[in-house]
Amino acid sequence: MEFRKLGNTDLDVSVITFGAWAAGGWMWGSTDRKDAVDAIIASYHEGVTSIDTAPIYGQGTSEEIVGEAIKGLQRDKVQILTKFGMRWDLESPRGDFAMKSKDNSGKDIDIYKYAGKESVIKEVEDSLKRLGTDYIDLMQIHWPDTTTPISETMEALETLIQQGKIRTAGVSNYSTSQVKEARETLNIVSNQVPYSMLNRDIEKELVPYAVENDLSIIAYSPMERGLLTGKYFKDVKLQDGDHRSGYFQKFDAQRIQAFLQAIEPLAKEKNATLSQLVLRWTSLQPAITVVLAGARNATQAVENARAIDVNLSSDELAFINKALETNNL
Repeated sequence: MEFRKLGNTDLDVSVITFGAWAAGGWMWGSTDRKDAVDAIIASYHEGVTSIDTAPIYGQGTSEEIVGEAIKGLQRDKVQILTKFGMRWDLESPRGDFAMKSKDNSGKDIDIYKYAGKESVIKEVEDSLKRLGTDYIDLMQIHWPDTTTPISETMEALETLIQQGKIRTAGVSNYSTSQVKEARETLNIVSNQVPYSMLNRDIEKELVPYAVENDLSIIAYSPMERGLLTGKYFKDVKLQDGDHRSGYFQKFDAQRIQAFLQAIEPLAKEKNATLSQLVLRWTSLQPAITVVLAGARNATQAVENARAIDVNLSSDELAFINKALETNNL
């Protein structure tokens, strides 16, 4: 495994990091707790020491699963990345309304983006309990909350750092201007944003800023939630409650298939799967420090971890980029 530092800190994280959204079941058509725990442990033994989760993933389920998985591991060898700011459990609505959804039991829930100081403090305490630990390595605001001053949220994080409950702080889904504003109060070290071969919008503004200002980018959905594996163009049926049945419809399946067919010979030459080739390409893009890769079982987790073993030359990266351009992706 390769390791990189988050921002200008001394916190080393694994380039391939376990993404635990699907482990929580929410919006992924349920979860098998044993499979999820086994996936995290198998990933760890392949060198993936960093795990990214959030309270909203299964309304606590994902964090509980992560906590269960790391019980038998050496805590100082594991980096826990979690989030706050997506509240489904408020007694009265506060913040920005995010969405209507259902929890894992099928109960209707309203979710709000809220990051007021008292809420941040509460969420961190709740996460520590679910994770079974006394500190979190990276705490990230999940989505911007326009009803709370960014400075207030950052001040809460600064307090938690001083208390030793979190080691470092980052943001997620922040624009470049929001990152700049946050940094006026606190030295946030990372921004977790969607980035993939099919979604490269951050290259216009965020990536140049990150390169120049020592900000780490944590790329989520690098596989476009499985679309770039190629298997969902075949006869794969998604479970009820899996958000991807609608999500995939916004993409041009024909062009993506043509692209994957174009790069498949390179994957075979490298003795790699398409997924591994895609993950490795993502990890080698400017400012990308971490690539999140989700897995529903140990086999998938091991495959994701071994993407780091794929060596790509500058000519091979150029070949992949040319295939993307040729297919208008």
